[in-house]
Amino acid sequence: MKKFLFDCGTRDATASFGILTLRVMLGLMMLIGHGIPKIRNYTTIKEFFYVPDFLPVSWAPACLMACISAEVGASLLIILGIATRPAAFILAFSMVVAAFGKLGSTPWFVSGPTLVESKELSLMYLIPLITIILAGAGNFSLDSLIYRDPKRRRW
Repeated sequence: MKKFLFDCGTRDATASFGILTLRVMLGLMMLIGHGIPKIRNYTTIKEFFYVPDFLPVSWAPACLMACISAEVGASLLIILGIATRPAAFILAFSMVVAAFGKLGSTPWFVSGPTLVESKELSLMYLIPLITIILAGAGNFSLDSLIYRDPKRRRW
C-alpha cells in the first residue's frame, strides 16, 4: 500500500526537476484559478452547480464540495508531492467530469476570439495530470522521502 501511495517514480535529477516544475505550476494554477474562487463564491454557485448523471443523489452542494476538495486538496498534495499519483487521479477524474459531463455538448476547442465554453481547458489540465499519474512525483517530492525502495539504484 505504501508503494502504491508514495512511489515517486523516477529519481533522475533532470527529469525530477521537470516534474517538480510541472507539479507546482499545475497545482498553483488549479488552486488559485479554480479552487479558491469556488470557495469564495460558494454561496452563489452551490444551488446551480453541475451534478453528474451517474450519481444516485442530485444534491448540488455535495458535488460542489467534492469539486472543491479535488481542486484545493488534491492540488495541495500535488504541489507538495504527497500521495501524488492518487491526488492526480482524483483531480483528473474531476477534469473528465468537467469535460465530458458538464461540457459534454460543447465543442472540443475554442473557435474564435470570443470566450465560448469548450472542453479545451479541462483537457489541457487533464493531459499533464495523466503525465503525473504515469511518471510519479519525482525525486524532489515528499513521496521520495516517505517511500525509499532499497532495490532502486540511487544516482
